[in-house]
Amino acid sequence: MTIITEENFEAEVLKNDKPVFVDFFATWCGPCKMMGPIVDDLETAFDGEVKFAKCDIDKNMSVAQSYKIMSIPTMMVFKDGAPVMTHVGGVSKADLEGMIRGAL
Repeated sequence: MTIITEENFEAEVLKNDKPVFVDFFATWCGPCKMMGPIVDDLETAFDGEVKFAKCDIDKNMSVAQSYKIMSIPTMMVFKDGAPVMTHVGGVSKADLEGMIRGAL
């Protein structure tokens, strides 16, 4: 899992040739912690097809603000430098997998 920062966001997400799943989270967020193992499982399932990344909104406020992240967890799939799918809040593994597949 790639850790996204303000410094590497463009290179790791916007300029990536694969779809990129970004989990916007905070360390103090209970639902974010709940989603962690689900996202980890999906990273294994989509190995090679999709890049997975996490972005701590407290440490990277400008990235969160530029994508209008108002609630966490927010999960976005970027393709060709733009967000194509977004989900806010906790979600089942099956629903999240469907979201990712819809972006491929």
